[in-house]
Amino acid sequence: MSTPQLILKQRAELLAVLCGGGSAEPLDCVLDLLLAWEVLVWEDYLSIQVAEKALSYKVRQLLDVVYDKGEDACSLLLAALNQVLPEEQKTGLCFGEQCAVVGKNRPDTATLTLLADRPVLVRKLRDNIDGALDVLLTTGCFTIKDCDVVQLPVYTPSQQVRRLLDQVRFTGETAAKTLLQYLEQTETSRPNPEDKENHLSANCMLYQKKLRSSVAAQSHSLNTYGGTGHFSLDDIYTDGLLEVMDGSGETTTLGLEDVVGPLGTLNDDADTFLVSGEAGSGKSTLLQRLHLLWAREALLQNIFLLFPFSCRKLNAEHRELSLKELLFLHCCWPDRGQDEVFQFILDHPNLVLFTFDGLDEFKQGFTDEERHCCPTKQVPVPVLLFNLLQGTLMKGVVKVVTSRPQAVGPSLKRYLHKEVLLKGFSPGGIDCFVKKHHSDPAMARRVLESLHANSVLLSLCHIPVFCWIVTKCHQELLGSQDGIPQTITDVYLLVLQHFFQRKSYQHQGVLGKAWLEEHLNTVLKLGQLALEGLEASCYVFSGYELQRIGLTDQDVSMGFLTYCSDLSVTDCKRYEFLHITLQCFFAALYVVLNRNRYRSAIYRLFQPKYKQLAGLSQRCLEPCFDSSVEGMESRVTETPNLQITAQFVSGLLSQRHHNLLLECCPTAMRERKAKQVVKSLSKCMQRHFKSIPRPLEGEKKSMHAMPSFVWLIKCIYEMQDSSIAQDTMAKLDVEHLKLTYCNIGPVECTALAYVLKYLRNPVGLQLDNNSVGDVGAEQLLPCLHICHSLYLRNNNISDEGIRKLLEKGMKCERFQKIALFNNNLTDACTQHFAWLLKSKQNFLSLRLGNNNITSQGAEQLAEGLSYNQSLQFLGLWGNKIGDRGAEALADALKNSTTLIWLSLVDNGVGSAGACALAKIISQSKSLEELWLNKNCISREGVECLIEALKVNTSVKEIWLRGNNLSPGEEEELSKQESRLTF
Repeated sequence: MSTPQLILKQRAELLAVLCGGGSAEPLDCVLDLLLAWEVLVWEDYLSIQVAEKALSYKVRQLLDVVYDKGEDACSLLLAALNQVLPEEQKTGLCFGEQCAVVGKNRPDTATLTLLADRPVLVRKLRDNIDGALDVLLTTGCFTIKDCDVVQLPVYTPSQQVRRLLDQVRFTGETAAKTLLQYLEQTETSRPNPEDKENHLSANCMLYQKKLRSSVAAQSHSLNTYGGTGHFSLDDIYTDGLLEVMDGSGETTTLGLEDVVGPLGTLNDDADTFLVSGEAGSGKSTLLQRLHLLWAREALLQNIFLLFPFSCRKLNAEHRELSLKELLFLHCCWPDRGQDEVFQFILDHPNLVLFTFDGLDEFKQGFTDEERHCCPTKQVPVPVLLFNLLQGTLMKGVVKVVTSRPQAVGPSLKRYLHKEVLLKGFSPGGIDCFVKKHHSDPAMARRVLESLHANSVLLSLCHIPVFCWIVTKCHQELLGSQDGIPQTITDVYLLVLQHFFQRKSYQHQGVLGKAWLEEHLNTVLKLGQLALEGLEASCYVFSGYELQRIGLTDQDVSMGFLTYCSDLSVTDCKRYEFLHITLQCFFAALYVVLNRNRYRSAIYRLFQPKYKQLAGLSQRCLEPCFDSSVEGMESRVTETPNLQITAQFVSGLLSQRHHNLLLECCPTAMRERKAKQVVKSLSKCMQRHFKSIPRPLEGEKKSMHAMPSFVWLIKCIYEMQDSSIAQDTMAKLDVEHLKLTYCNIGPVECTALAYVLKYLRNPVGLQLDNNSVGDVGAEQLLPCLHICHSLYLRNNNISDEGIRKLLEKGMKCERFQKIALFNNNLTDACTQHFAWLLKSKQNFLSLRLGNNNITSQGAEQLAEGLSYNQSLQFLGLWGNKIGDRGAEALADALKNSTTLIWLSLVDNGVGSAGACALAKIISQSKSLEELWLNKNCISREGVECLIEALKVNTSVKEIWLRGNNLSPGEEEELSKQESRLTF
């Protein structure tokens, strides 16, 4: 293969290796060599190195320029790449036959020498740029302005050298001679460069060793119960479900090692990787695992230095810091050679990784308005953080950020390399976690039996923090006389009881029935701390703040607060709640149980905007809502913590907990607050319903719900009052309810089914692109009778989830359509669909695209289709049914009088399958469209279809793009039959 063909064939791979690290250094080194070898002239170089263009543009421009120059130029480009790229990046690349670089005569001018020796000069000048600029300045070759242009902080040292060489060439022969003479003098006077290289390497290696040790120590244990219990992360860590979405909307499951990999890339020029997930989904633990594996050299082996940061702790940093101070003060201080280590970081951004945990807990919302690119200048921490994330500062450093999805707005998404979704535990993950948590297999078995016996509780356990609570509180769970927990509030009351019970055991006591009343004082003080923390977006508290509220050492010893070490503050202890959701729970307890203050707090929890400014109750919730009131800074940040708090308030005011709260809160006050919640929920729902647009003529009335609608549904579910759900749904009049991309998991499915089952009229429920899973599908069963259509595309549902869904669906008269594109379905599910098709003679649409159904599954499906006289739409695209499956389907459908649309795209169907499908065309009076793109159909198969079309006028189109046909054959066949689309 010729070298131009090699470059063309490997274009995507070459683009990936030259852009993959985010650093321009590999491209710059290749350009240096090509200039020195005279492959490129200066005009070529300028056309590639366009200042305002992205790195990917420059690489593409280089490949185009060299490709146009022919065989020799392409050979030399491959030789340059082979010389520049590290060994691990060469894997899978072919560089052709090694081309010897023809020696040229030495240039006769100094300016040409700068080009011919450019690669060597870059290396020599990197450590001597200040001296070179001084010489050029004192000799009058350079002005101060010239020096400033070269030394812009945004450039790495290597880039500064290249700017210097370019500026010298532009200035002329005298400047070039001066620079070369200076280098000759320094070569003779300076010590052996290998000594300095070894010295720098020793300092960096020493720092790396210390940093690895520090990160390993911080990541080794998973703290629980305020430090009274420690789990080795190795013993307890369980993988969560990680997914990434491509540009077409399809999702792919990832492993931990793929978080910073190329799969799912959105923006090649960005270097910030976002791991997003709801509260309690395991983001911090995942990051901790990533840190530990790096420290052990088991993961991220191409990363030399990893710097972990907590946004929660950065909130407490009020000083202005430089990048150097941020790294060394907040992570790890070098014992020696601080300047050299920092210079190494600046010079090699592609070898460095920063992690920022909990961006949603950072007080200030992301903004890219204030630019900062100087690594040595002190600025406020938010400015430093935001410029790191957008790449203005330390471009090329990989940044991994965790956050709840609501906190990541469009302005930040522009700077994301990719977004990874963490969706909690899979069903197998729950079992694994429980077994790891209990060393006694018998106890683990009892807990798992209890979970699997109650699908509601099992659905809660898909969120790791809830699974942890349920697992730790197994004694209360197994011995509960109040029934199995049904809501999130039930689960957190369980953990509250567990902590107080544990303390009672330590004092040889037993927790009484009035356990909440007995500990009311502690609960109220913790609640006040929690709510005031939410008020100020504060999640870390000093000992002084605890004393101000009156929290004693005995209160702290209950275990709800845990001591957290802040590396930048050593003179006082700092505390945080075990989890942010626990802080929200205590805030809710305070709102419900406090008799004197925050009377309007409930009302304001459900309001999108302020209407008043006076009073502490308004101020406590002030930072969490957008306000247009004059004199107050407008904020548009999302309010996930306040929404969680509102859920807990709704649950605590449920009639289920009347007896528990009886002595803690007067009945009249509790009922007044409950009515306030119901009224607020009703008003919020009315706002949603009023926003539903009127349908166009011939269209169904549809409501595209937002995540806030799901939150309100969850609040109604927490109250466990069917009359509230019934009244709410009585006001909703739509034919189609769309809830796509709303982070709906099993917990949300439970709440949706509880409320939607009271709809008065049948509805199409669209839940595409969520995290429903098998357990979520089971949780939807109570509302299946009101659904005429169910859309569950891309939801990680397997055969077992479908089995339970269809068993119920067969009994629901109104259930007529289902769409399950891109799930985990196999041939095992098709027998259930066959039963459905046999038993329901009003079923209209079945779409099973992009699953794992083979010819065997198609044959089972065909058995059900042969008995069905109602199906209109059948979609099986993206499976593997082949000719055998197509023949079975064709035989089952040949007498169908209802089928309108059939898709077998990308199924490995050949001409034999096409000829079998031609029988449907020749006999059907209803079929209008047949989709056969991306198969293996040859001319013989298409001719069978043409013959069948001669006797059928109802078929409008047959799609045949991407089959085994030449362009000439496609043109000829399309002339024979215009209804064929190639």
